[in-house]
Amino acid sequence: MSQYDFDLFVIGAGSGGVRASRMAAGLGARVAVCEDRYMGGTCVNVGCVPKKLYSYAAHYGHDFHDAAGFGWELEQPRFNWAILRDNKKSEISRLNGIYRNMLGNAGVELIDGRGTLVDEHTVRVGDKTYTSERILVATGGWPFIPDIPGRELAVSSNEIFDLERFPQRIVIVGGGYIAVEFASIFAGLGAETHLLYRGELFLRGFDQEIREYVATEMAKKGVRLHFNTDVTELSQTSLGIQVSTGNGPALHADQVLYATGRVANTQGLGLEAAGVALDNKGAVKVNNQFQTSVPSIYALGDVIDRVQLTPVALAEGTFLAHHLYGEGRPEPDYDNIPTAVFCHPNIGTVGLSEEQARERYDNIKVFRSEFRPLRHTLSGSDERCLMKLIVDSATDKVVGVHMAGAEAGEIIQGIGIALKAGATKAVFDATIGIHPTAAEEFVTMRTPAR
Repeated sequence: MSQYDFDLFVIGAGSGGVRASRMAAGLGARVAVCEDRYMGGTCVNVGCVPKKLYSYAAHYGHDFHDAAGFGWELEQPRFNWAILRDNKKSEISRLNGIYRNMLGNAGVELIDGRGTLVDEHTVRVGDKTYTSERILVATGGWPFIPDIPGRELAVSSNEIFDLERFPQRIVIVGGGYIAVEFASIFAGLGAETHLLYRGELFLRGFDQEIREYVATEMAKKGVRLHFNTDVTELSQTSLGIQVSTGNGPALHADQVLYATGRVANTQGLGLEAAGVALDNKGAVKVNNQFQTSVPSIYALGDVIDRVQLTPVALAEGTFLAHHLYGEGRPEPDYDNIPTAVFCHPNIGTVGLSEEQARERYDNIKVFRSEFRPLRHTLSGSDERCLMKLIVDSATDKVVGVHMAGAEAGEIIQGIGIALKAGATKAVFDATIGIHPTAAEEFVTMRTPAR
């Protein structure tokens, strides 16, 4: 018998931790996982899943208007925040139960409570300690709100889904995908929505043309954009929460959402005492096999701040389980990861931006198509769609694909497979499109824009 209680003890039952636990148990390991807050992690509870549900809700605000052009005569629709919020709660509760059942059916022992490291082989949960040959830290990330006067008046993405009342006026601070998505959500649900960002343009790291295009489209949908704007103070007044900035007049809102990034959730885990090295941002440092500076302790997912995406954490968890208890798997490949921003319109992207491609290759071709989708020829909406292909001229390989338009995430997922397989522009050209769809534009662009 092993000298330890478990072969693998996982701290955190989010996407990466659950995947690693289930896979390891399926490969014969004795596994335990502890969780003190969100069964299923950020994604299921206060991230991807509820965000997409709220995004769907916001789209209806536009769809009711668009339906008139197709002959639907509707009374003025009214939005009920409490119904959306409470239906979301029921769905998340259902998913929490599914995660518990998945772990139990896999033979994983689930322990409710916060785990802290005692040493390289021991975890304390409440007043009990457990020993394990290996320990995996999969505690994810946590919203960051800067230390400004009045910060207690703001909420983060953890709380925004469950507000008691719908804010008729909301100020959102930040320029990443979370800020941009919530700006579209609240504008679509009918709130007066202001998005404040300290930089010149949001979504840093995305293709520049896509960023500019989406800013224009979001403004058309009622999001009031304030770039090069720093918040200096929040204060409660008779007019609501006053948002003071370094330039321009103050704004007043019923709610302020700070979406200014996420940091590794490493506080209070006993990592430093156990000798686990952290980087200068507080994320756990690991090698390519997700091993920390302490050989028996591993970490993966957002807590290592490598690529903060749920499917990446799943891939890392799968790799680690097979690396430790199976016959091994190739290390996760972080190139050409498809991703989406569920703003309105959606952004879907895979591969290099035009700017990155120009830095990497001597000569590139950019194929571009901008058009009014067929749906909006009758809806009356002035929403447009933008698609781009980035091609390395020397090899004809497609090295980047970008889209801003309806269902961009769904479309780019399929194209991500093509890029992973090394598709060339000639392969795209030889592929017959599905007509009439927006997606067919990706296989009909023939003349480079530049």
